[in-house]
Amino acid sequence: MKMTSNSEKSPSGRAGKNDISNPAKTDEKAIIMSGYGINSEMETQEAFKRAGMGSDIVHINDLIAGRKKLSDYRLLVFPGGFSYGDDTGAGNAYANRVRNNLWDDLEKFLDNDTLVLGICNGFQILANLGLVPAFNKKYERDIALMPNRKGVLECRFVTLKPVSDNLWTRDIEWMYCPISHGEGNFFCSPETLVRLKTKNMITFQYCQDNLSPANGEYPYNPNGSTEDIAGITSENGKVLGLMPHPERAMNFTNLYDWPYQKEKMKREGKKLPQESLNMQFFKNIVNYFC
Repeated sequence: MKMTSNSEKSPSGRAGKNDISNPAKTDEKAIIMSGYGINSEMETQEAFKRAGMGSDIVHINDLIAGRKKLSDYRLLVFPGGFSYGDDTGAGNAYANRVRNNLWDDLEKFLDNDTLVLGICNGFQILANLGLVPAFNKKYERDIALMPNRKGVLECRFVTLKPVSDNLWTRDIEWMYCPISHGEGNFFCSPETLVRLKTKNMITFQYCQDNLSPANGEYPYNPNGSTEDIAGITSENGKVLGLMPHPERAMNFTNLYDWPYQKEKMKREGKKLPQESLNMQFFKNIVNYFC
């Protein structure tokens, strides 16, 4: 996969396409999980709507009560937030509610031609459930999202580069996303790390603005994650956990430096885009079902 140098990066490349559209690409639907403390449902729903996929925001209690069925959907999304206040550990209480009440339905869902995405708190939920890395389809907890190295909540933009060429990363050279987490420090055993690398399961890494490795340097690696890891898949590639929030920067004007980029583009005679490049991530997911 070709990476560009900092001198090759352009504001229009960072921003993405010029037009925001809502194409109806697929009749398949996503279920976006909600619950106490989840706070990114609506942004996530809007991102998939723009990418061409309908969705329902469903409270976990409605699945447990049988008012909604997981089997009616093809994409399961655990969005960001601080579920149940993260009082028993980030994503732990929500994961336990899933495991204790919905596990049989979830296993059946995973056995079908489906995808699962967890963003930020959702990644923490996936880790607690063992849905990533899920070596040999064993749903055991092999990784952890530990407290950030500096011990504080990190809220900033970060640059990501794809590591693996898979359905999640197609046509993406980099992404520029916000983070908002206190426990995003990816950790695993040396043995697990070797397996992740060997099987090309590391999907996104934090990097410097010119796409060179962060090498653990703050703030490019904002939390101390091992090997600058920002996202991994399950062994079969159908489940992705990602710490940064692409859904919180869908638009050109969501980017923190958009006034500077706007003036630069105007002086270069370029048309101002509406979408950010992060929308390609959601389009890749929708294209899987088309």
